[in-house]
Amino acid sequence: MKKLGGVSAPHLKNTALCIPEAIPVPVEVKLPMLMHSGTPANPIVAVGDYVKVGQVIGEAVGFVSSPVHASVSGKVKSIETLDSLTGKKAVTITIASDGNQTLWEGIAPQKVTNLAEFLEAVRNSGVVGLGGAGYPTAPKFTLKENVVLDYILINGAECEPYITSDTRTMVDETAFIWDGVLLMKEYLKPKNIIICIEENKPEAIKKFKDLCTQSKLEGVSVRILSSLYPQGERKVLVYNVTGRTVPEGGRLPDIGCIVINCTTVATFAKFIKTGQPLVSKCVTVDGSAVINRKNVIAPIGTPVRNIFDYCGGLKDDVKKVTLGGPMMGVAVPNLDIPIVKITNAVLAFSAKDGDIPEPTACIKCGRCLYKCPMNLMPPYIENAYELKKPELLKKFKLNMCAECACCAFTCPAKRPLVQVMILAKDMLWEYEQEQKAAKAATKEAAK
Repeated sequence: MKKLGGVSAPHLKNTALCIPEAIPVPVEVKLPMLMHSGTPANPIVAVGDYVKVGQVIGEAVGFVSSPVHASVSGKVKSIETLDSLTGKKAVTITIASDGNQTLWEGIAPQKVTNLAEFLEAVRNSGVVGLGGAGYPTAPKFTLKENVVLDYILINGAECEPYITSDTRTMVDETAFIWDGVLLMKEYLKPKNIIICIEENKPEAIKKFKDLCTQSKLEGVSVRILSSLYPQGERKVLVYNVTGRTVPEGGRLPDIGCIVINCTTVATFAKFIKTGQPLVSKCVTVDGSAVINRKNVIAPIGTPVRNIFDYCGGLKDDVKKVTLGGPMMGVAVPNLDIPIVKITNAVLAFSAKDGDIPEPTACIKCGRCLYKCPMNLMPPYIENAYELKKPELLKKFKLNMCAECACCAFTCPAKRPLVQVMILAKDMLWEYEQEQKAAKAATKEAAK
């Protein structure tokens, strides 16, 4: 079976052997109510309230939503609407820490004896897609009655350069991931659970292979993947492991598959076993402008500045800071931006690595076409966007784009192709909304 396209991006896994270190509790944390796809959580505390670690401060609203828990103990300092990295404004709760990290009294192991209780526990844990997608996990696990679940793929690829936080989860919290495997096997009843790990993570591979051998669980196995970016993109992973293709506009359950990040699995399993919800993250701190590269554990809502300070600060020539990897991460405007649920890395780059190259004219080499894992045509999409032709964006199947940046990475002319893809999706969305409105108006007029 031919593998989907991709690029051989440098691994730069400098922190793979760095055991995560807990940073000091920050003076305050900022917790946006929108750290996930779907509907923002609704604040259920007031300014001046005293809250404890693990206490729900934001209630999930609707089916695709996720609760937010206090990551420090202390007083609610403010509740205000602030800009977020998603480009949308989000209600944000600021907690002034008392430094004690007092645990909420309600933290306790969860009673799970059936599918409904399992899904409720997953929802209450606050867990979302921690590989970066941010889709709440409970609705991902809520399948239609006619769906036959052939595969659950546990995504341990971690294919982006620099990032090693998932690697540390696989090595340091192997038991929690395995607990999650057992829970999914019992309550979701898939035919197969495959733990997918890139070949450059030998310690993690050995740990899970040993567990599979010792347990002799039918249908549970390890798949070693070649180290190719974006091997961990969900549609790429599904095709490369199962040979199945997700149709345009379709969802993974439509073809009998679920892909779930390894740290996501560890998080909901830990909640069920101990009652500890998602209140902190293991974050890789790396890049050419970082003094001391590390993996750290920080409360969600911690300012990026605190994380760099713990790692010795930044070099004088820092040019760019990103949350996430160099391929799909988001550049931050300042160091007061907080880490959120989906933050797996904080990277800082010097001018040499952080400067944006000046693009030149497309030379029609076709490299972006050959490397696109979705078999799209980036130059055609770029032209359609510049010509403001949303109907062509639809024709060229823009919404299949994974925003993986393989096109921009491989382009010798340094065209900002992935940035165009993201902006073009907004243009296409607006066009489709206008089309729907026009169709509805025509239907109403015909009555």
